[in-house]
Amino acid sequence: MTAIPSPVAREEVRVRPRRPADVAPLGEVLAAQQPASGYPHRWPLPYPVAEFVVRADEEAAWVAEVAGRPVGHVSVTTVRDDRHGAIWSAGSGRPVAELGCVSVLFVAPDVQGRGVGGLLLDTAVAHLRSTGRTPVLDVDRHDGVAHAVYLHKGWRVVGEARFEWQHPGAPPARMLVLP
Repeated sequence: MTAIPSPVAREEVRVRPRRPADVAPLGEVLAAQQPASGYPHRWPLPYPVAEFVVRADEEAAWVAEVAGRPVGHVSVTTVRDDRHGAIWSAGSGRPVAELGCVSVLFVAPDVQGRGVGGLLLDTAVAHLRSTGRTPVLDVDRHDGVAHAVYLHKGWRVVGEARFEWQHPGAPPARMLVLP
């Protein structure tokens, strides 16, 4: 019989804005979770891990910590007015400028399945809602756990597209919107 991990008590998890000193420990968390999640898809990365965690088009980023240790990350990035933005715009019925992308969401293996990722996702969504924007994201359809969580939380698939982060020959990623 497999034990179901208990939720991390909300009072144990602190979600706060990311600081520069968090980037190196978050790189270690990213590396630790990658073998099981397959995220990011290209591993090792063809560039420094810090460039994966901290994006040029990032607006805000948060860290989840337990007992002062970073255990997860999420950011919000702008949505470009390109073919991907057009799919999200059509699927949401809103112009690209009124969208924001939930990005770089990952959680340490020892706290996965305990609500930490949900807290991070909720933080990013709340930020976007507070600015009047509609949340969007992309996910590999083979990333079953993440895909299932998004659908369970009310996200809907509005299209599929290929992204530069995918392996050559991989099927298109799913593009989701949270109405």
